[in-house]
Amino acid sequence: MDRIRIRGGNKLNGTIPISGAKNAALPLMIASLLTDEMLRLKNMPQLADVLLLQRILRNHGTDTSVFGKRAGENNENGETVGLMAADIVDTVAPYNLVSKMRASFWVLGPLLARCGEAKVSLPGGCAIGTRPVDLFLMSMEILGAEIDVDAGYVVAKAKNGLHGGRIVFPKVSVGATHCAMMAATLAKGETVIENAAREPEVGDLASCLVKMGAQIEGIGTSSLHIQGKDRLHGAEHTVLADRIETGTYALAVAMTGGDVTLTGTSTQLLDAFIAKLIEAGVNVEAVDNGIQVSRNGTNLMPLSIETQPYPGFPTDLQAQIMALMTMANGTSTIRETIFENRFMHVQELARLGADISLQGDTALVHGVKKLHGAEVMATDLRASVSLVIAGLVARGETILHRVYHLDRGFESLEAKLSACGADIERISD
Repeated sequence: MDRIRIRGGNKLNGTIPISGAKNAALPLMIASLLTDEMLRLKNMPQLADVLLLQRILRNHGTDTSVFGKRAGENNENGETVGLMAADIVDTVAPYNLVSKMRASFWVLGPLLARCGEAKVSLPGGCAIGTRPVDLFLMSMEILGAEIDVDAGYVVAKAKNGLHGGRIVFPKVSVGATHCAMMAATLAKGETVIENAAREPEVGDLASCLVKMGAQIEGIGTSSLHIQGKDRLHGAEHTVLADRIETGTYALAVAMTGGDVTLTGTSTQLLDAFIAKLIEAGVNVEAVDNGIQVSRNGTNLMPLSIETQPYPGFPTDLQAQIMALMTMANGTSTIRETIFENRFMHVQELARLGADISLQGDTALVHGVKKLHGAEVMATDLRASVSLVIAGLVARGETILHRVYHLDRGFESLEAKLSACGADIERISD
């Protein structure tokens, strides 16, 4: 099994290209089930989750094609992936596939809307929380589906098709918003989604659906109005930049010092995060085609952070900023409000010398003078990269195990960091 070895102490200087967003790419791929024509997605990240979802969609009858770049060509703009579900050959999403990636549960909406039926395995729990699917099922029932849960599967039927309705989510859910929005594009009449998630990735999906012929108003707000269509057509769409990758590399620069330009991204995706980075004493500036991040080695200031749905501080950057705060000049307070079990990286950071105490949903991070290398284990995608950030300044050698978590969400991580001066490499047994 692969491991990553890091020898800490090097500043980062140079340029890091930001890939297309995984959290946008996955729902965009699932949207291909809504039409019998080709959906062509540009700037697709090359990730394990993307490859897995291609396999899942092929199970339903989707033909996939990849338009990559030849050897030696600039690969900063990602791949182009074509998806065409001319015929849905199977409306069952089996456990052995859904269990490997929760986002695959979102096929429920498009399959139900286009075929009038779907049988999708319940995804079960995961390392960072249970994340129930009740909001998904509630929204499909409002749109006219009959829902039954049998032997671990959601069996949904809408013999006469879906119809519009008013969906009011009691809490913000990105996944449920994706699923309901896709289903509503083919439902008869108007659907209103209240308390919809406002994340940029939701807006990116909505923009793509409009290119496919959907009629959606209120994009970027918490109130979406969707007028259902008889059919959608093919389209071409460019996946937006990954704001979580952007924030992760910004934190790596903040941790090590140095000066790095993150290209292909924008400060507008991360207002709340960037405000905290500046508060900590990091220089952040919008430049042509990107963001410049630098720190000259002065003390990092402690922060008080509470994760919130967009436009608040993103939960997917909580672990990474905790790694930064382990070296702050004082005590930081980090409260996790989205997932109930997203502090598993704390004990691994402690192995590197971090001083962190937990009080329920809050972590108190007491800054230390130095971290030291050790063997650590990734517990989930974002936790794993927090250990990389800490390892970049830890004295000595850090070995990160279970790096398959990283491969799910970070494209060419070692190459991007080493190109800016980090001493990092992948070790294969």
